[in-house]
Parts: sequence; C-alpha cells; structure tokens
Amino acid sequence: MGKVKKYQDIIISFLKEQAKSTSGIDSNVRNEVIADTKSNNFQLLHVGWKGAHYQFFISFHFSIINEKIWLQWNRTEHEVVNYLMEKGVPKEDIVLGLKPPYVRKHTGFAVA
Repeated sequence: MGKVKKYQDIIISFLKEQAKSTSGIDSNVRNEVIADTKSNNFQLLHVGWKGAHYQFFISFHFSIINEKIWLQWNRTEHEVVNYLMEKGVPKEDIVLGLKPPYVRKHTGFAVA
C-alpha cells in the first residue's frame, strides 16, 4: 500500500470513529464524513437543527499535501496528532496547518 493511500485510510478511519462517538448526542444533527480521495481533503461535518437553530460546522479538516498529513482544522479537544502517531504516522509527516507558518518550526512537527 502506498503512503498516500495509507494516510487516507488512517484519516477516514479517525473521522468515522469520531462521527460514531458523537452520533446520538442530538438526533436532529447528523454527522457526515466527507472524503475526497482525489483532492485529498477530508472533513467531519455536523449538520441539522438544534431547536430553532440550524447547525453546520466542521469538527475536523485534513488534507494530504506532498505525502504529508496537514491538520487544517480541529474544533475539538481531541489530540489528533497522538492518534495519527499511534497509527504509524511519523511526526515529520504531520503538518499543523492551523498554526501560522512561523510557529510551525517550534511545534516538533513538519513545517510543510
């Protein structure tokens, strides 16, 4: 299995686990895993109604760019990078895209 395919599988598995673990919290809000393996973008969305308020937000967004996993968005308290490393992704293949470029060199993860 190629590196990109392996990373796609890891990300999709993570998002499905997160979607399952948060399903049922509100029966009117559904979780949707969006996996575009051609453009290498992956998201977990929450969509629906909570009372009179429409809910639409992204919990996670990942990209795979130049064979590295970019964490573009994390709207949770979950330590996603720990999960990625437990699944065999080395630190040098994880980019904290949600951090400014000048900060990334201090994170211990890939810069780009």
